[in-house]
Amino acid sequence: MTRYLIRRLLQLIPVVAVVITLSFFLVRLAPGDVATMMAGERADPAFIESVRQRYGLDLPMHEQFIRYVGNILQGDLGMSYREGRPVLDVILDRLPATLLLIGVALVVAAVGGTLVGTLLGRHAGTRFDAAASVVAVGAYSIPVFWLGLMMILVFSVTLGWFPSSGMTSPVPPEGWIAQAADVAHHLVLPAGALATVWFGEYVRLSRASVSNVLAEDYITAARGTGYSERNILVKHALRNAMLPITTVFGLQLAALLAGAVLTETVFAWPGLGRLLFDAVLARDMPVIMGAYIAMSVTVVIATLLTDIAYARLDPRVVYR
Repeated sequence: MTRYLIRRLLQLIPVVAVVITLSFFLVRLAPGDVATMMAGERADPAFIESVRQRYGLDLPMHEQFIRYVGNILQGDLGMSYREGRPVLDVILDRLPATLLLIGVALVVAAVGGTLVGTLLGRHAGTRFDAAASVVAVGAYSIPVFWLGLMMILVFSVTLGWFPSSGMTSPVPPEGWIAQAADVAHHLVLPAGALATVWFGEYVRLSRASVSNVLAEDYITAARGTGYSERNILVKHALRNAMLPITTVFGLQLAALLAGAVLTETVFAWPGLGRLLFDAVLARDMPVIMGAYIAMSVTVVIATLLTDIAYARLDPRVVYR
């Protein structure tokens, strides 16, 4: 396992190198002049040229790339054009908000969806199974941005139960308990929108997995030896059914940034997704490329954690 982990970590190097190269040139080839956008379209040409020289945008493309790679090797992702701060600091400031949002939504969806899907798989073919499956497919098919807008309209505008945007109140309450409750109050709608969509996927996946496992010969043999249905479901069926569920969990964890863009934009949640959206509108190239690098590292790490979980769940899986 140790050799496998070392080999997978080494694979991170070419992946990040490819991401850096592609993101650099794709962002640079996008239409529009960054210096003009930063200085303003009506700015003096001399000032625009000074901005271009300040950020090295007047250099040939290959020289800009070499300089950028050299800075990355020193741990420097550049300076944000929009905020005037190091990109790494900007990303780290937004990271906790995204981890909180995605973490809560993913845990709620995975745990709740797996439990409901297991129940449906145990009673596959019944009317309850058919009705619940239709609801799960409907939840999974809803666009998350539309669901978010509808939740704001109903629960925020109409009923006034939850705030419609932000992570905290304009005037935060005093005391860490009150502040935590305030953040949780703001978290309900965005996390609920994400969890609802992901919940349907976990229900369908776990239902199919449990249903297929319960039809295997070794389950029939376990029943013949006198094991209770609960013991068979928990210790035999569910453990083997967890393998595809673990795969989906790892992939969704890898899509942490991409999945949060729409939700964080709709709810004005101050996380990485909103940061990336604002950076694209402002042509803040260092932040965009830094976000791409963060996504690539997240994908590799999430995939590695998924492989480790596979080995823990199934003793037949051996990595060398």
